[in-house]
Amino acid sequence: MYILGISAYYHDSAAVIIKNDEIIAAVQEERFSRKKNDSSIPINAINYCLFEANVIMENLDVVVYYENPVMKLDRWLATLTIDDVSNNKKYKYNKFINDISKKMHLIDELREYYGKIGKKDIIYTVPHHYSHAASAFFPSPFREAAVLIVDGVGEWSTTTLWSGNENKLKMYKELKFPNSLGLLYSAFTYFCGFKVNSGEYKLMGLAPYGKEVYVDVIKNNLINICDDGSFSINLKYFNYLDSEIMINTDFINLFGIYPRKPESELTEEYMNIAASIQKVTEEIIIKLAKKLSKNINSKNLVMAGGVALNCSANGKLLLKKYFSNIWIQPASGDAGGALGAALGYYYQRVAGKRKLNDKYDFMSGSYLGPKYTNNEIINYLKFNNILFHEYSSKDCIKEVVKLMSEGNIIGYFNGRMEYGPRSLGARSILADPRSVNMQEKINRRIKFRESFRPFAPAVLEEDACKYFNINMKSPYMLFTVEILNSRKSNIVFETIEKAGGDLLNYLHQSRSDIPSVTHVDYTSRVQTVSKETNPYFYEILNQFKILTGYSLCINTSFNVRGEPIVCTPEDAYRCFMKTDMDILVLENFILYKNQQNYNFNEKVK
Repeated sequence: MYILGISAYYHDSAAVIIKNDEIIAAVQEERFSRKKNDSSIPINAINYCLFEANVIMENLDVVVYYENPVMKLDRWLATLTIDDVSNNKKYKYNKFINDISKKMHLIDELREYYGKIGKKDIIYTVPHHYSHAASAFFPSPFREAAVLIVDGVGEWSTTTLWSGNENKLKMYKELKFPNSLGLLYSAFTYFCGFKVNSGEYKLMGLAPYGKEVYVDVIKNNLINICDDGSFSINLKYFNYLDSEIMINTDFINLFGIYPRKPESELTEEYMNIAASIQKVTEEIIIKLAKKLSKNINSKNLVMAGGVALNCSANGKLLLKKYFSNIWIQPASGDAGGALGAALGYYYQRVAGKRKLNDKYDFMSGSYLGPKYTNNEIINYLKFNNILFHEYSSKDCIKEVVKLMSEGNIIGYFNGRMEYGPRSLGARSILADPRSVNMQEKINRRIKFRESFRPFAPAVLEEDACKYFNINMKSPYMLFTVEILNSRKSNIVFETIEKAGGDLLNYLHQSRSDIPSVTHVDYTSRVQTVSKETNPYFYEILNQFKILTGYSLCINTSFNVRGEPIVCTPEDAYRCFMKTDMDILVLENFILYKNQQNYNFNEKVK
């Protein structure tokens, strides 16, 4: 049975195809369109999924959409009648008409492109939070688990608590719009000068630089938090009910500073605000998890929804030990809703027993996107007269390791592309973590992004405990954990103030023997790499260990600021050529920057 899952028309549109409960392919539309967080109907992603599964649209058994537009219509109509919002009803009405009409007519758009939609010529819908819950529980390695879903908003739901058992999901607690932790965090994202729905991770990365001085201000004015983790938002300070601008003058007056202009200087006040809302977010997540642990008889927790991508909060939750095992869907945002829709339909309406594997999940390492053969790559390189060197797989690994140990920055393109927002060793930029200057170099000359942004380490699964305070697998880079004390270094400037207020001086101190992956609070967002899920990347780390004694490297996404992660060899080459990357690896082919033609824009196709 072939089932196509679709998410679209909000952000992170994606398509997924499954054969029974086996995930065949999953990919975001942005990777093909090259439009960051593309929200359009994912035609390119759908086409890829159909190609990978070797089926055509009209032969699909089922097509499923990741939310229920009728239920969302109910919310929109209800919020239009709320009295205590600003007088921007016209904006609200027009936005509602545009958004809902698209979703209600999704099937018509697909019919226009493909003709018949599956065998039944119909699109089924499942509720948004059920899609998230299904994406978290069904691919997990657990027979049973507590399920925590936290995001902005689905139809009505913003936070839901579930129990999962075999092929069943049961919701037992729900918080509804407008009480939303995701929207609260996004409001602060906007206030600190970052883009909503894509800059939340920047706010999280900024938080360790600040002090939690506004926690009481937030808790006394903006949000009321109960002991069980439930909460209510004080709408007096927000405009997100009827405007694209999420905050109002009351919010601004509460903190006494104006919203930061994008790209302007990051001052101490915004760092402190970031630290404070991060602290409040962590408190809520921890209380919700504690509630789950008391009410659901399980040692396992699974998570999804956009807030589940807050790896700092996830790391704090680990330390509480409410659960023995925590598994988080790597595509936790709306892109993952496409997977949850497909799996949710299958287990809700079709399936019997789930397949289970106590050792690994069923995400295939999240390597579920397109792969390019050596023949496809060499044809591209030769057609464009690009100079390259071909190696055997073994020799290619040795050359990559040697080049990385010599301080080169490597664009690495190998195997199937990752599903979700993290690069996990298939479309990655790799570098030596021992270098003190590597973080600044990559941020400024490769990624073209803010200097404070940290980098994650990829480490051999069996060696992670030699560097970090972690005793579990973390294959999807979704937990922030502390560096071992034995690896920490003494620093000169303990605070930004002692560094004369200079953020760069404070930042670029060697805090450990792996300084380029050690954040200012001595933490790292760790990816553990196993031989089973990515043998090629595993061997790179293994050979690096043999050469240097260190079994880890910097792993950051293969893209520049404002662009999606690269998908094709052409994407990779263009990114390579317009940055200061030294080396490009395309499967078994290595390209050296000093050998390339720099007038490439006119001829590369």
